[in-house]
Amino acid sequence: MSEDKKVLQEFKLETDNELRFEVESKTEKVYLTLKSGLAEVFGTELVKGKTYEFTAGAKVAVFTWHGCVVEVKGKTDVVYTAKETPMVMYSNCHGALEFMRADAEKENKRGPIAMIVGPCDVGKSTVCRILLNYAVRMSRRPIFVDLDIGQGQISIPGTIGALMIERPASIDEGFSQEAPLVYHFGHKSPSTNPTLFNMLIQQLANTVKERLEVNKKTRSSGVIINTCGWIKGPGYKQLINSAKAFEVDVIMVLDQERLYNELVRDMPNFVKVIFLPKSGGVVERSKTARSEYRDQRIKEYFYGTPKNSLYPHSFDLKFSEVKIYKIGAPALPDSCLPLGMKADDHLTKLVVLTPNAGILHHILAVSFSEKDDDDIILSHAAGFVCVTNVDTDRQIITLLSPQPKPLPNNILVLSELQFMDSH
Repeated sequence: MSEDKKVLQEFKLETDNELRFEVESKTEKVYLTLKSGLAEVFGTELVKGKTYEFTAGAKVAVFTWHGCVVEVKGKTDVVYTAKETPMVMYSNCHGALEFMRADAEKENKRGPIAMIVGPCDVGKSTVCRILLNYAVRMSRRPIFVDLDIGQGQISIPGTIGALMIERPASIDEGFSQEAPLVYHFGHKSPSTNPTLFNMLIQQLANTVKERLEVNKKTRSSGVIINTCGWIKGPGYKQLINSAKAFEVDVIMVLDQERLYNELVRDMPNFVKVIFLPKSGGVVERSKTARSEYRDQRIKEYFYGTPKNSLYPHSFDLKFSEVKIYKIGAPALPDSCLPLGMKADDHLTKLVVLTPNAGILHHILAVSFSEKDDDDIILSHAAGFVCVTNVDTDRQIITLLSPQPKPLPNNILVLSELQFMDSH
């Protein structure tokens, strides 16, 4: 074992300081242990004496309100202590939301609905995680809504969804993914089909409002919404639409004053718009890194994580046993449209697909829809499968699935996202 493999460093952190480290190498593992004092990672408390393991791609910030000593074992690419962090400001935002929740609980009304916005790579998901963790630590049960289809945290990329948060995120695995509500969009960016994206957001917002109605604890706890980094032109319109659909009370803008000023100008007065700095620990990701992250998320959906392995199933189905649809048909020129049909109606048209080589390696959403009609577009997904083989001669399609057959439903919807199963 080479010397650098056994690197052991101890850090003594002062009040309000943060230790940041990154693990880049695919073969390295880094272990973190809290020796004394109190510390947290993105709002989740570290247990003293317990060792946490981090693998490739981990970007970690250990923050302490009161001072602590931590030990880091293994080879990190970057490791340093930061004295300047926006944690106090994030904590103040939590305090303000908590005040609104307490008020909502007394009056038996809906708690705060907060949306986090900003360009790519400013730490929006991390701020969501901190605010959700703090809420749960105050015995709240907030709903987390993720509209970031490119880097989804609730399900695989290409989807939007909601999840009730009942306990803090685990340090290395994130929030428990039990019973999420997921809608299939099927693209990496909302700009591919803004009409469909808006329809799904409205549908998700309606469902979330229903959930808030039926559960008193969740109603007063409110909602935290993560958004994607598309904030210019149509992307800005999209944010405004999302804010209206969810009837937000608070918008937190990370790191972009222009966006902050536009929202102050365009949002109604009762919506509080707050500007927040990003953390100095936020790292910009390249296109390649984003694409690798997407693949990793899909792989984890089928195979689990190093700590929690899953064993997916592969099975054959006859073409006649499934119905495969695609949402969106090629656009027709206005002159060819039937009377009364608008040009963008084609964006939400259901098209039946005959299985063919073109769908190989594509993800398919298993729809909860009972009917073969437009209901499919707005139905939430029961789960996802990946096409690993299409045999047109024998009329058989092979699917990789997290569970054995039969499928929960025979209606499948094509996603543009692909996954090359190299297991």
